[in-house]
Amino acid sequence: MPSDQAAKIVGLGGSLAAASRSLTALRVAAEAAEEEGADVSIFEVRELDLPFFAPGLEPSSQASVFADAVYEADGLLLSSPMYHGTISGSFKNALDWLELLGRRDPPYLTNKIVGLISIAAGVQGLQAVNTLEFVVRSLRGWAVPLVIPISQRQAFDSDGRIVDERIVGQLRTLGHEVAAICLRRRPAPWTSP
Repeated sequence: MPSDQAAKIVGLGGSLAAASRSLTALRVAAEAAEEEGADVSIFEVRELDLPFFAPGLEPSSQASVFADAVYEADGLLLSSPMYHGTISGSFKNALDWLELLGRRDPPYLTNKIVGLISIAAGVQGLQAVNTLEFVVRSLRGWAVPLVIPISQRQAFDSDGRIVDERIVGQLRTLGHEVAAICLRRRPAPWTSP
């Protein structure tokens, strides 16, 4: 892959709700990544409409498209709502479908750069970020140190728009950071053991 080709970043965000604050936050970070020179594709959890993952289950076309896009990506931006102290079930299910990458070379998220965002009703969003970090690590990816746990009560208005400019700045910094690291690392280093 030529080193002057744009880095590819996949964003996964949203919930099954029609209006998703985690998707809004993801779009801010994705826009900043594009400004840095990355080619960003966003997958919305609601639109993916994935069946529950089960080992051996034939993947839906959406699951295959999502997994293929992640495999081809240099990095990811993950933005989940926090439900009951962790990431939402539908978001985790989408990540579970990345099992389709287990037999690829390289497998899973090997050497991919990942930015993490969570949206919580209160101030406990770091719990969801921690869960995301554990998932990324178990899939052999690299989470950047900057993480963005957002309290929706403080950051969003009643229409779901981000009104806290400090949060907008943090999301933009995250998008720039993930894209910049991906661009510096192209072509992605990997040799099979």
